[in-house]
Amino acid sequence: MVEIVAAADLLDGGVGSEARWAEAFRRFATHDLIVEVDGRYTLTEAGLQLVHRLPKKADTAERIFLLREKLSEYEPAEKTPSIVMQEEQVAEAVRAHQASKSVGGKNLLMPKPKPAEEDAQPRRRPGGWRRG
Repeated sequence: MVEIVAAADLLDGGVGSEARWAEAFRRFATHDLIVEVDGRYTLTEAGLQLVHRLPKKADTAERIFLLREKLSEYEPAEKTPSIVMQEEQVAEAVRAHQASKSVGGKNLLMPKPKPAEEDAQPRRRPGGWRRG
């Protein structure tokens, strides 16, 4: 759950209400989009299909917009059991994520900085062929 909160924080810049998260998990589960396996959450085959149909070359904001559009049109083949998500579970995941942000170290979700180019000219190897 902490990884999901971290990804939402990275993409959206915030996590929002715990009640909305609990409701979203309940809806995604009843619409056969996510499932709980060994205490962790994963996409079902239907959820994976929605994600894989998104354009690969679109930027993140466009992919999120298209995914929300597809979710609004999505009708499940059958209803499935709900995931019971308590607001306290979401609050705990948010606290754990905030604590991990305050600790120094690498954040693997952040993009790597590009190295700055020092010279406009390509570097030459020192030395060279000597005639002798």
